[in-house]
Amino acid sequence: MDLQLQGKVAVVTGASKGIGLAIVHELAGEGMAVVAGARTVGPLADLDGVTGVEVDLAAPDGPAALVAEAVRRHGRVDLLVNNVGRAPLRTDGFLAVSDADFQASLEINFFSMLRATRAAVADMLPRGEGTIVNVASVNAFFEPDGGVIDYGAAKAAVVNLAKSLSQELGPKGIRINSVSPGPVETELWLGPNGVAATAARLSGVTPEEARAQIVAGMGGIPSGRFTRPEEVAALVAMLASPRTANVTGAQVVIDGGLIKTT
Repeated sequence: MDLQLQGKVAVVTGASKGIGLAIVHELAGEGMAVVAGARTVGPLADLDGVTGVEVDLAAPDGPAALVAEAVRRHGRVDLLVNNVGRAPLRTDGFLAVSDADFQASLEINFFSMLRATRAAVADMLPRGEGTIVNVASVNAFFEPDGGVIDYGAAKAAVVNLAKSLSQELGPKGIRINSVSPGPVETELWLGPNGVAATAARLSGVTPEEARAQIVAGMGGIPSGRFTRPEEVAALVAMLASPRTANVTGAQVVIDGGLIKTT
């Protein structure tokens, strides 16, 4: 299927690994010019159609600077993908999660999205067209425990803001949607300092056993596996495509059936 993205300009945040890097590959493969922002850009080097931009997206001026670089290089932004995020595992309960912890989570997970969206919308409005896709999380509405309490609150804000903006921006030709993955095969879950490894160290089991215990505590994944980054990327590309031109304000879940309610 031709997604009709050839020649369009995309900005991707948190683009150097995991879901973000998979999104960069997917969009570039569809013929888009991709401006990809991250703190380290080594993995983005030498990718056809991709410009890596070293930027701190948690800094107040970071997201706008990334969007400005895309406009400087290509004259416009057709697609913004708000992917950057971080989910520290909280193991000592609510009272151990400080204001500073919540603030840090909001800065990288919510305010980076808010600031990038503000900058991209300012570019899109004069043309009366544009698309924004946020990578949120099932933790925006599903919290089996408090292990990522601040991350979940920040992602809930992302989804809520997108829904609100869809009402204002829809009549002006700009669409905004969110993709909410469940567990994904990335360093966040499977890396040496990821959720499974951290839980394993605390409980005295192997990372594989910890992973199985965590998934069981969530109610199990009917598909029997985590989502792959490239599967999330494919969904982002579909929502970016003119073929889904009447989809806005939506939250699309990709979780292998983890969430059991409608």
